Amino acid sequence: MGKPVVELSTDVLLQTPTLGLRDIVCAGDCRAKGVEECALSTFLVFPYRGVFVRHVGRNEAVGEANQVLFFNQGETYCISHPVAGGDACLSLEVAPACMHELAPTAQLRQAADVAFRLQRLRIDAHAQSLVALLRHKLARQRTETLEAESLVLALVGRALGERTSHMARGSAGRQKLVDRAKLVLASDLSRRWTLTEIASEVGVSPVYLTQVFRLVEAMPLYRYQLRLRLARALDLLGEYDDLSRLSLELGFSSHSHFTSAFRQVYGTPPVEFQRSLGTR
Repeated sequence: MGKPVVELSTDVLLQTPTLGLRDIVCAGDCRAKGVEECALSTFLVFPYRGVFVRHVGRNEAVGEANQVLFFNQGETYCISHPVAGGDACLSLEVAPACMHELAPTAQLRQAADVAFRLQRLRIDAHAQSLVALLRHKLARQRTETLEAESLVLALVGRALGERTSHMARGSAGRQKLVDRAKLVLASDLSRRWTLTEIASEVGVSPVYLTQVFRLVEAMPLYRYQLRLRLARALDLLGEYDDLSRLSLELGFSSHSHFTSAFRQVYGTPPVEFQRSLGTR
């Protein structure tokens, strides 16, 4: 018999008086809502691989690499994995005094403890690259504690920044429609989806889907898919020597297409990002 699959594994990447950073990998074997859990402290979750859905009462939020999710102390929630493959995330806890300094007042509930009003925010490309940089460097012990703490605080500032993050717009119904489209995209990142195929999966017209998606996420659907693919590239760059193979596996038409898209979004070609990780 083979070894049993561990549903959840946790690796502490960094622990200081100011913050704690953990790498959490979930097998996601249960597609339906799991058991009810309760957050013992307030923390931020940055998914970098796969997708999950977080259920808080009647509200839902899709966790994927374009988002940061907020788990508030004392708040109960359930997790489901409607798409096969599980997920992996960086879970970040920051000392309350520092969080109060970093988070815009409008994002926090009026309470003595740190608690966020929203379930999620969309992060920008720079925040995505910081997530990957932290994970790769800390996992390989290629950074000092002081540098890592500085990068973490920069990530939080970027993820919560009023100009560098985006709050979902539109009614709850429209947000649920967009979340369903995200799950379709996440089900096969390398697939070259057509608009008609995605619209058919979520049960609306292509025109309506494009309009609602742009309203909710302030970004076209095709660009959102591109960001998901490139975030997967950030996750895998530390493991691949052959970038041509990686680009094709992610659904890009060629190495040059992948390099051009990566440079446009992250400001540097993928080979340079690899060097910054110390893998080349």
